[in-house]
Amino acid sequence: QISPYLQNLALKCYFFSESIGDVVLTQTPLSEPIIPGQSGSISCRSSQSLLHSDGKTYLSWVVHKPGQAPQGLIYRVSNLVSGVSERFSGSGSGTDFTLRISRVDPDDAGIYYCVQYLQTPPTVVHCHMSLWSGQQHNRFSAL
Repeated sequence: QISPYLQNLALKCYFFSESIGDVVLTQTPLSEPIIPGQSGSISCRSSQSLLHSDGKTYLSWVVHKPGQAPQGLIYRVSNLVSGVSERFSGSGSGTDFTLRISRVDPDDAGIYYCVQYLQTPPTVVHCHMSLWSGQQHNRFSAL
């Protein structure tokens, strides 16, 4: 087992947007090491409000871990998917949203997707949270 002093999660959100249709989602530039046990967050910005006339905001967070199927974490901004750890929480409104992970664990490594489903087709944008130790850095990618 790797010492927690040598083991970190590198969170990288590359400056890029993805759009199919009218809604553009953008991840803000971010690159930071996260020591297990600390908190981390990922932000997502939409080019337009995701608030529907029904009063609901259609923004979800999904994680794709290496060798596993994608797993929903949060739906409609802040609702935790059944079975997901309460270490995960979502917040935001309108166009700006944040996924927060408390007490980060090495098993949290994966690709985190911000997904809007107000309009069809849905739009997604993603960040990599990858485990690294010392000089070795393994980036997990499902793309």
